[in-house]
Amino acid sequence: MQTPEAVMVYGAGGHTGGFVVDELVRRGLAPVLAGRDAERLAGVASRYPGLDVRAARVDDSTALRAALDGVAVVVNCAGPFLDTARPLAGAAIAAGAHYLDVTAEQPAVQQLYEELDAPARAAGVAVVPAMAFYGGLADLLVTAALDGERDADAVEVAVGLDHWWPTAGTRVTGERNTATRVVVRGGRLVPLADPAPTGRWPFPAPLGEQPVVRLPFSEVLTLTRHLAVGELTSYLTSGPLEELRDERTPPPAGGERSPQRFVVDVAVRRGPTISRLAVAGQDIYAVSAPILAEGVVRLLDGRHRGAGALAPAEAFDAADVLAALEAHPAGLTTAVPADLPADLSADLRHGR
Repeated sequence: MQTPEAVMVYGAGGHTGGFVVDELVRRGLAPVLAGRDAERLAGVASRYPGLDVRAARVDDSTALRAALDGVAVVVNCAGPFLDTARPLAGAAIAAGAHYLDVTAEQPAVQQLYEELDAPARAAGVAVVPAMAFYGGLADLLVTAALDGERDADAVEVAVGLDHWWPTAGTRVTGERNTATRVVVRGGRLVPLADPAPTGRWPFPAPLGEQPVVRLPFSEVLTLTRHLAVGELTSYLTSGPLEELRDERTPPPAGGERSPQRFVVDVAVRRGPTISRLAVAGQDIYAVSAPILAEGVVRLLDGRHRGAGALAPAEAFDAADVLAALEAHPAGLTTAVPADLPADLSADLRHGR
């Protein structure tokens, strides 16, 4: 039996899961190491003797219930989340535990919001998908940029990477996630245009202006969960997307932060005013660990807003989380870029 503050990391043997375990241990927690592969879990446990190891498949409800015994917070790092999020979050609710994950998959987030909000509220727990680089960072940034307001005429989210060394899990998820991606037009979720439009985006340092393609991730669902947005468009730098699609691109080195640099830049329009806020950092997989950890500690100490299926910035104070991430040893650098030039971001300016 674990302490009442036990945290389970499901997928602890994976690339992102390893970063999460390291971060939680750094913060003085003793996470339960869980996942589908006992052999991979043993490798993690060898680095941290004494941590509890619990192997369970998400399709084995009996083993999953036993694995959740005494757990207060479940952190899911095991994709594809179309396969793992619903059963693991449902089991967490049944066990009276909060749930967080790192999904970039829009359908997985939508399923949790639609199916688990009422059960989570009844159980008094929070279900917070996409508390990570994709989904979570943009949600926190846009909410902070709105500074207490809950509506925006238009939002644009630009994710800039200088390279992308995808994990095996990222590749498997891409193959599994074939659903049509959605954006927001006229306040409604609508399919992304095919082919996806391209353009250029003026990222702050260290990237500068880069070619981008419209490619929405889970931030579309997290943002619209708690904000009224008329138009929402997301972009990703084109070069790293080609690296992701190239089977010859190697994965990141296991257990080490890659030299990958990123910028997440958001622009928000309310009436005639356009506000921008951006963060820069290193390694999209590694940075998800402190983002998740900020959620974990807030769920444990009560610094969260109620129960139910929630977006990251709905569950937690966005400005407070961003400030904590900036203060983290491997944290983010926050910037307030200059206003967009008049010849850029026509969608944002004109609501197209």
